[in-house]
Amino acid sequence: MKGSMDFECSDLRVWKEALSSYKTQIESLNKPNLIQLDDFYRDQLPLLLHQRNPKPYITKSELSKLMQWKLTRGKWRPRLLNFVSSLDETLVESSSQKAFKSLPDITKAISHLTLLKGVGPATASAVLAAYAPEIAPFMSDEAMVAAIGNSKEYTLKQYIIFSEKLQKKAKLYLVMVFCRN
Repeated sequence: MKGSMDFECSDLRVWKEALSSYKTQIESLNKPNLIQLDDFYRDQLPLLLHQRNPKPYITKSELSKLMQWKLTRGKWRPRLLNFVSSLDETLVESSSQKAFKSLPDITKAISHLTLLKGVGPATASAVLAAYAPEIAPFMSDEAMVAAIGNSKEYTLKQYIIFSEKLQKKAKLYLVMVFCRN
């Protein structure tokens, strides 16, 4: 996405402005179907996953749509979509159920999902973030560059570094919010 901000910035107003510009930033990409796919990922999928509590899972069709969303907003790699489309429905559901049950252990959760062909740490992080964004952030190019200055290494090790940095930032944000009130 266009524009960037300093990750180390501690001005709440700047963070709120960045968050409020998200939809405009997505629209400015002018990518076919991105707005509908983004609505699915940000609004519909989390509800679907939580409706399945206490044993949440993602379906093969939902994973496929999530992959379309991820590839549309980033680099298009159709082979990944083909891999996901060829997965067994039962395997997708059981792997995702194990992953969600593993939370807050991000390493274990990511490992369950990356057993699925075509699902690497970045896609696994998108699945987990749809269910528990407060625990597992999405490993997007933009967020990786902002938080750790690198978006080329999509490994579990990099995801853990990325996630820990975002968790630290979130805790700092909460302290700032409570101190202001």
